[in-house]
Amino acid sequence: MHILQFPQAVRVIGIELRTSNEQAMQTIPAHWQRFASEGVAQQVPGRLCDEVYAVYTHFEDAGRSNRGLYSLVIGVPVPADEPVPAGLAHVVIPASRRAVFPVPQGRIDQVPVVWQDIWAHTALPKTFWADHEHYHAGGIDILIGLAPVHTTPAMPPTP
Repeated sequence: MHILQFPQAVRVIGIELRTSNEQAMQTIPAHWQRFASEGVAQQVPGRLCDEVYAVYTHFEDAGRSNRGLYSLVIGVPVPADEPVPAGLAHVVIPASRRAVFPVPQGRIDQVPVVWQDIWAHTALPKTFWADHEHYHAGGIDILIGLAPVHTTPAMPPTP
């Protein structure tokens, strides 16, 4: 894991699923199947590239935890002003600090294993706003939104 600052938001258009961690093993694989079988990426006219994002957002307990319902939008990055085609949804991954967890050898079967590792990192100041999986030519990364670092200003020297 390493931490990076992402200075720009990413807008994603794709298909949305409302689910929970309790339902995830049944609902998420079917959602991925739908994304592939319906050729969702090809339905997005303004896509910036062929990279795929799986964005976990709209948490029922937003800002506090990933308990309860949340949305999973699987899609492709688009310009900020790209119209959303009928039947699709959009989501914005905000500019923020993120913990980046590379998936070993970019193996799809290791994604759930990496998520287990992420959930074990209880000391990370997670935001629970928009976490995502990023599927790109170099592999797969899981990125977790982190709260901003607040620094205390230095006290001026006493005369």
